[in-house]
Amino acid sequence: MTIATKRFSFVEYLAYDDGTDTRYELVDGELVEMGVGTGLHGAILKYLEKVFEVGIARLGLLWVSLAALVSVRSPRSGRWDTSRIPDVVMLLAEQWQAMRQREAVVELNDPAPLLVVEVVSESTKTTDYRYKQVEYAVRDIPEYWVVDPLAAKVTVFTLLEGMYDRTEFTGSDPSGNGEAARLQSPTFSDLQLTAAQILNAGEVV
Repeated sequence: MTIATKRFSFVEYLAYDDGTDTRYELVDGELVEMGVGTGLHGAILKYLEKVFEVGIARLGLLWVSLAALVSVRSPRSGRWDTSRIPDVVMLLAEQWQAMRQREAVVELNDPAPLLVVEVVSESTKTTDYRYKQVEYAVRDIPEYWVVDPLAAKVTVFTLLEGMYDRTEFTGSDPSGNGEAARLQSPTFSDLQLTAAQILNAGEVV
């Protein structure tokens, strides 16, 4: 027997409260529960948020780094809405300030985030690499990182003519000189960060 799944409009999604602390994303009108990640997952989020904040301050940029606080709404691919909550998102400071009196959502007519990061878990591999890549490209987000502790790599997707080019970084040293390659971030070119540092949440191993 097939049981129909209730679908929600975007307005219904914003107002939804099931009486628990469960957080949901909206995917084609369906509520998708956001699972509780591992301790490492949370540590990576916290580490990147701090690293970004320090870098932003050093460069004097009017940007903010936010861990799992902002939803990014995507254009409809069909009848129903989709809205994701990235693990880390970088926005213009004035854009974050404008959300103080409304829901923390990057709406369709808002400027796109400068950079978004997703940290892979066992249950989100396909979503992070495939579906979110498409959704974020449609929103013209210039840079998208997938931090993958399962595969021990960080993939930087850079938007080029509406599609993402990808560059993978690992904790290994491809040059053989004893130093792992620094991530190349077009949005945040001053960033001094390796995949190993990210994957270990800043801890020295």
